[in-house]
Amino acid sequence: MDSRTKRRLDAEALSALAHRAVGAHVREAVELADGFANAVWRLHLDDGRQVVLKLSPPPDLDQLTYERDLLRMEAAACSHAAAAGVPVASLLKAGFDDPVLGGDYLVMAALDGTPWNQAELDAAAQAALRYELGGHLARLNTVTGQVYGYPHSGLTGATWREAYLRMTGALLDDAVRYQEIPLPRPVTELRALLASASAALEEVTTPHLVHFDVWTGNVFLDLTGTPRIQAIIDHERAFWGDPLAELITPTLFGEIDEDDPLLAGYRAVRPLELTPAAHRRLDLYRAYLYLILLVEHGPRQYPEDDYAPLRELATTWLVKVLDRLQGSP
Repeated sequence: MDSRTKRRLDAEALSALAHRAVGAHVREAVELADGFANAVWRLHLDDGRQVVLKLSPPPDLDQLTYERDLLRMEAAACSHAAAAGVPVASLLKAGFDDPVLGGDYLVMAALDGTPWNQAELDAAAQAALRYELGGHLARLNTVTGQVYGYPHSGLTGATWREAYLRMTGALLDDAVRYQEIPLPRPVTELRALLASASAALEEVTTPHLVHFDVWTGNVFLDLTGTPRIQAIIDHERAFWGDPLAELITPTLFGEIDEDDPLLAGYRAVRPLELTPAAHRRLDLYRAYLYLILLVEHGPRQYPEDDYAPLRELATTWLVKVLDRLQGSP
């Protein structure tokens, strides 16, 4: 989707950046438009390699608070994921504070697979891939850290509850900054509701790595034989927190069912119990994600025709989740 945060580079600037990063010039560049924030290109280099370049927005561009230094979190998350046995695109170079362009960039090996959301698969193949995905997410969630939240943006806490309230609080502060963002309830009411419901988060006692953006567009498939997952991409929204939050984006605008193969695959690697308190935590994470989808329009300024359906879905589901949180003990 087009966004004001996506940086525009001409062919000369792209080639110069590729040479600084990996020592080769660009023969051909194709911009990949599916992402929402960072500018992304698939580059054919003059040494025969194909790579993907992700470039952060200009450092002086206003963004949401949690988005500060997102590519640094992605670089760290990719390294942790690969070490845990999760398939990811190989990270070739992470450049921070580039002296010519400013901002950060990542260069990764290009994938030759197919995004899951573009693949035509029967029900059996879909179920098998959901099971496989669950196992990969469980392996990712075995990675533990030292602090909760987003270390690269400073939104952290000594407990998960403290970090979650800092994360949601910063997002609601951003909503105030962008007054044109319509939310279904006043910001003061949202703060109070999330704070009162957050006691359930005290159950989380160890910070785990959470991708928090695993929708089918961020999963590449190898379709050369029996479909399998080639790589999980776009770790930029990752944080350290409750592994239960990993269930939110694979069930975006929906609920998690006990008969979902994703759960079976996850439980084959590590335990996961969906207690009433766990469902309350899931709703807290849904509320956070749906708020992100609404508030991020402020700095990004998506085209109205493209964004309107997403805004309607996010608002509808946010209202549903808030009503449940308010009515829960």
